[in-house]
Amino acid sequence: MQVTAVLTKAEEGGYVSYNPETGTASQGDTIEEALANLREAVELYLEEFPMTFGEAPLVTTLNLLEHA
Repeated sequence: MQVTAVLTKAEEGGYVSYNPETGTASQGDTIEEALANLREAVELYLEEFPMTFGEAPLVTTLNLLEHA
């Protein structure tokens, strides 16, 4: 099963990882650690709250106009 992982750099260092399908979040000092921690969190979540998944979501970015 594939789920989405969104990673962003944390202000205090390391990475924050987020899974939008379940609303689960985690963190880690490296990308690999953040993903491993998120994987564990999502697996634990799905044990308690089973879900079915359809097609993989489209994930992209968009640019916003800067305000002066």
